[in-house]
Amino acid sequence: MSTQNILLLEPIEGLGNEGEQVKVKAGYARNYLLPRKMAIPLTTANRKQIEALQKARELRLTNELAAAQEIAERIGKAHIAIPVKTGPGGRLFGSVSSMDLQKRLLEEGVELERKQFHLYNPVKSLGKHTTRIKLHSEVSVDFEFDVVSENPIEEES
Repeated sequence: MSTQNILLLEPIEGLGNEGEQVKVKAGYARNYLLPRKMAIPLTTANRKQIEALQKARELRLTNELAAAQEIAERIGKAHIAIPVKTGPGGRLFGSVSSMDLQKRLLEEGVELERKQFHLYNPVKSLGKHTTRIKLHSEVSVDFEFDVVSENPIEEES
């Protein structure tokens, strides 16, 4: 199979970031990347464009890192208690998932995506719990939250 060296003009998941030189199959480049202006063929005439894209990439990465660190500080200051309905003995009806955490953090003014939460198992008990929030490849935060009962806990009979 023939391959082609191309220069990426924008980040493509699983392939690379803008300004990177990658080798892809010729059909993928010809039929998908080049017509959508996501890449250009790699030639010696593209040297200036390569340098400009690499500078833009470095600037974007430093801005993303600074933004992630700022969000990490805001998350560190946030204290969240998630009220849930409980049955006899304090057992939860359902569980607390990353979607619940996302909604509560949004109420606190921190906007995150669900895929950034690394809650390995849904929370099914009251008390303090910890989850990891990955904000950037270099920034992640261990976030503690409380799960509390919204109604009085009844003793099991």
